[in-house]
Amino acid sequence: MPLSPSFHLSAGLDGPGPLTAGHFTALARLAERGGLDFVTLDDSFSPGLDALAVFARIAPATSRIGLVPTVTTTHTEPFHTSIAVNTLDWVSEGRAGWLVDVSGTEAEAATVGRRPLLPAEELWREAADTVEVAARLWDSWEDDAEIRDRATGRFVDREKLHYVDFEGPYFSVKGPSITPRPPQGRPVVVVRLDHGDRGARLELAVRQADVVLLEAATPTGAATVRASLRELVSGHGRDPDQFRVLVRVGPEVRPADWLGAVDGLHLVARQLPDDLTRFVAATDRLGRPPVSGGTLRERLGLARPVSRYAVGAAR
Repeated sequence: MPLSPSFHLSAGLDGPGPLTAGHFTALARLAERGGLDFVTLDDSFSPGLDALAVFARIAPATSRIGLVPTVTTTHTEPFHTSIAVNTLDWVSEGRAGWLVDVSGTEAEAATVGRRPLLPAEELWREAADTVEVAARLWDSWEDDAEIRDRATGRFVDREKLHYVDFEGPYFSVKGPSITPRPPQGRPVVVVRLDHGDRGARLELAVRQADVVLLEAATPTGAATVRASLRELVSGHGRDPDQFRVLVRVGPEVRPADWLGAVDGLHLVARQLPDDLTRFVAATDRLGRPPVSGGTLRERLGLARPVSRYAVGAAR
């Protein structure tokens, strides 16, 4: 059975290899040639490269592939996180996403030194607040807030910039953003769910994520979890048809096996570039037609959100 354009494909670029721009750029270009919708790159406060900075370097060397770096919310200011992801959306011309994660080890807390490690549930509740603040900051500039009128010297219409005035248990943010609204309105929010996840991490996924990367052993099991997630999404007043569930798979996957069970596949490679090459070949044999759409949201069939602060917008 051929793959539909609505069956989405992505891959992680994590694994052994040189820490060079050329290495990651070559992998992203391979995924782009193979018709994948987006690639991810993990990050933490352990030694290694900054995933968001790597994708900012890759953005001008690619033209279609979505770029979704992991950004941990635990030891970073939410205002800075929102600006960094927004900047990636601008430099990639609307191809940015954000894989939300937390830093849950004593070593990471000690490396940064801001505060003692919080329990996992609190870390994910803080992450949910960060995602909410990022969305509000992205919305804080209405789409037509920029004037750029040389004659009058006005750069923005101040009436179309908005304070977000967020107050929570972990931080407060006044806003507005210092960067215009992203090309996608809001870059795509991605959350990874492992088997048996409950509590704050699951709540973040069903309330705020656009895409979930799911751990599942079988197509039947994945279909059951997907149905449950869609029901939870709907229960929070969201449209489940604007929510995507991709299952994390190894390079030996048979894509024909997962059709109808989930919205797509996310490759977790063990050896790069070999595993990615095999994944591209396996999906290419099924004749997936080219996917239209310049932004990552368009590729995933997700609507562009309206700023919550615009006149007449749903809050």
